[in-house]
Amino acid sequence: MAKAAAPKKSIQKKDAYKVEGDKVVRTKPVCPKCGPGVFMATHKDRVSCGNCGYTEFNKN
Repeated sequence: MAKAAAPKKSIQKKDAYKVEGDKVVRTKPVCPKCGPGVFMATHKDRVSCGNCGYTEFNKN
């Protein structure tokens, strides 16, 4: 019997930014290959780009 898939989290663009005073700051890492328009997905052991596949592993 197949295991039921976990419900997907809906990630919104408003969660990728934070307002500090009169400036807008990015809270998620940006892909160094794709540039400032592409955010990287944060996993428990790595961050990865969904556009180009670039991955950085955490040093734990």
